[in-house]
Amino acid sequence: MPASSGKLRTLPHRLRHGAGCAAAVVAGCLALAVSPAAWGQSSRSAAEIDWRSRDQLPDEVRDSLPDFCEGGYLPSVVPVEVDAEATAGNGRGPLQASGLNARYEIDNELYLRGDVRLQQAGFRVTGSEARYSQSSGSVAIEGPLTSRGEGFLLTGERADYDVNSGRVDINTATFLLHGPEMRGSAGQLSRTAEDQVQIRQGSLTTCAPDSNDWAIVASDIHLDQGEGVGTAKHVRLELSDIPVFYWPYASFPIDDRRKSGFLYPSFGTSNAGSGAFLSVPYYLNLAPHYDATLTPQYIHGRGLFTEVEGRYLSSLGESVLQVGYAGNDTEFEREFPGEDGERWGLDFSTQAALGGGWSGYGDYSVVSDDEYLSDLNRTLEINRATHLQRRGGVRYRDSSQYFETYLSGYQTISDFIADENVPYSQLPEVIYGAVVDAGPAELSLESQYTYFYRDNADLTGLDRANGQRARAIPEVALPMRALWGYARPSVSVDYTRYELEDYNQRDPGFDRTVPVAEWDSGLYFDRQSSVFDIPYNQTLEPRLYYAWADADADQTFIPDFDTTIRSFSFDQLFQRNRFSGGDRVGDTNQLTVALTSRFNDLLTGAERARFSIGQVHYYDDREVTLAGQGGSDASDSPLAGEMILRPVDGLEIRTSGLWEPDTHKTEEGRSQLIFHSPEYRYLASVGHTYRRNEFEQSDIGGVFPVSDRVSLIGRWVYDSQLDRTVGSLAGLEYNNCCWSVQLVHQNYLTDDQELESRMLFQIQLKGLGGSGGSSDEISEAIYGFDERERRRFGGR
Repeated sequence: MPASSGKLRTLPHRLRHGAGCAAAVVAGCLALAVSPAAWGQSSRSAAEIDWRSRDQLPDEVRDSLPDFCEGGYLPSVVPVEVDAEATAGNGRGPLQASGLNARYEIDNELYLRGDVRLQQAGFRVTGSEARYSQSSGSVAIEGPLTSRGEGFLLTGERADYDVNSGRVDINTATFLLHGPEMRGSAGQLSRTAEDQVQIRQGSLTTCAPDSNDWAIVASDIHLDQGEGVGTAKHVRLELSDIPVFYWPYASFPIDDRRKSGFLYPSFGTSNAGSGAFLSVPYYLNLAPHYDATLTPQYIHGRGLFTEVEGRYLSSLGESVLQVGYAGNDTEFEREFPGEDGERWGLDFSTQAALGGGWSGYGDYSVVSDDEYLSDLNRTLEINRATHLQRRGGVRYRDSSQYFETYLSGYQTISDFIADENVPYSQLPEVIYGAVVDAGPAELSLESQYTYFYRDNADLTGLDRANGQRARAIPEVALPMRALWGYARPSVSVDYTRYELEDYNQRDPGFDRTVPVAEWDSGLYFDRQSSVFDIPYNQTLEPRLYYAWADADADQTFIPDFDTTIRSFSFDQLFQRNRFSGGDRVGDTNQLTVALTSRFNDLLTGAERARFSIGQVHYYDDREVTLAGQGGSDASDSPLAGEMILRPVDGLEIRTSGLWEPDTHKTEEGRSQLIFHSPEYRYLASVGHTYRRNEFEQSDIGGVFPVSDRVSLIGRWVYDSQLDRTVGSLAGLEYNNCCWSVQLVHQNYLTDDQELESRMLFQIQLKGLGGSGGSSDEISEAIYGFDERERRRFGGR
């Protein structure tokens, strides 16, 4: 057959290689069809082909793009062509090939030239020339060539393709992975199987096509998509084409599956004796349901410090064990002469869903010394606290009852806690509650049994006592509810029984019985209106709450195992007992009058504003006290109020306080303004907390972009009583579309009123994670920063 003309009117040739086409030419399997528009041939790289400036991107891509990105990639769309033929026996389907000119050589080779296009299953490639051997099933393609698939684009100078196995080898290749927005180049790229890719003399980066701020370069890279693992030999990290780090071998994940290997190092500095530190974590993916992270680190002045975290997941729940160990802390030995330099910490937590409404839990924390958390802790999830709790138990819950039993204890890690203020252990505590409907009435029971223990050998009086306490509160209520309001009258008995040890105030076995009556009622009014053409619903909700409890005034003979005085607030207006815990039951005869108004947006359902105010009127003096506090002869409480405003999405203003009408002074106040822009680039928070004659602090924090790429980060906390700064954070963040850096300086007040400072640094390479540890500290200090981090490179 003579070669066809090269004029544009010439019909292209299309060959299908598959079942029934053993003699393609003779049997007429060569089909003629009009060629669609060329798929595009270019010497441009894969990334350059799909890269577009911001204003040229589709709306859905542009909307997800961070402001600091100047452009992005078009989605990878594979054209769908109708082919009704059955797939070949190898499961790969027929090969479709076309070109402007075709010539058959001998009797089983096809030579295509001009706008050559090949397609088989998920493989597509275009080139300038192609030679197809039907006997061997091999295709040699000359470039410039391009190959597009679901989520990827390849270009190259020359390619060899095996029709039977699907293997493709491309010389001088460039590639683009659209999902992670990762581009690269290779001296040779081979797809040896559907999920296996081999790259020789390759590099990869997530930077824009015209930028090489960073790149990973390796002599050999193997990507196993089936296992989600990549391996590389002779790897180096280059910044602006300058090598800065070398690994002889690296293994890394290429999808969301876990993979053993080194994580990015963390480093920083502190002035609290620990100085500079450097840690290099190693992750161990031991099995699908358990793993571990080993974090050796060097701390200047303290030596080698190692932390280990292990996680175990079962069908019941998850358990986490964290351990830290320093064998020879020379700085600790110098600071505390006579102390051993061996230091350690441990934290264990577990949660289990046992089925049938049952669940179990456990938390256990312990450290070798009081200074461990402030000196060494980097990753253990233990807050800087005065007591470390150990607690484990089981719970049961259904629609009408609740049961829990647990053991609880503490380790006190502060020198400022007196022996009599160390918390008691509960060995054990058992709680049971139930609610039963009895016609129009509601019957309920709250009960608790606890054995309290503390080492009181050096204490005297009530502080020396240990023992058992059982408490039960049966209640009968008559709840009534309608659309316009509700009422709930109830009567109950608050009964407590003690059996004490090391107690000499009276008979160690005694009880306390307090009759209680309550009436809670409220009305609901609403109206609809509009503000600035936005329809809203306004409610008016008056509420009356009456409580009477006839408790004995003298309860000073009862030890204080777990009782404190509740902080007075708007919520406290509707509670009859001013004490928490079970060792004091307050006497009261009170009436609360309160009013709440809400403004709800009828378009979105959002609550845009809420205003509440209330006051308690006391008909009798309160005589029951705890350590001399809690009693009063005032006939009225301070006015308690709170306000929440959400005028627009992203802005919330909260304020609450207590105002004393007799003195015309504010007793307590808390105000906070929180703001974030829709994309969380701008963050701001302003707060003020006040308690008259005791405490006053102000704080301000935020993240403010000064350009598309540079942002200022800061928070400042000032204590007016101490007349000093008690905490601060100041830093700088730089972002572009493929990397970011944060540099943060932090101050915070320690238990001994010293201001500790430290410097934290973090670099994040898009697609490869980051080094350092500043983000967690900023997230704790600035509201919304964790969400901002999640969205850093376009996540929504």
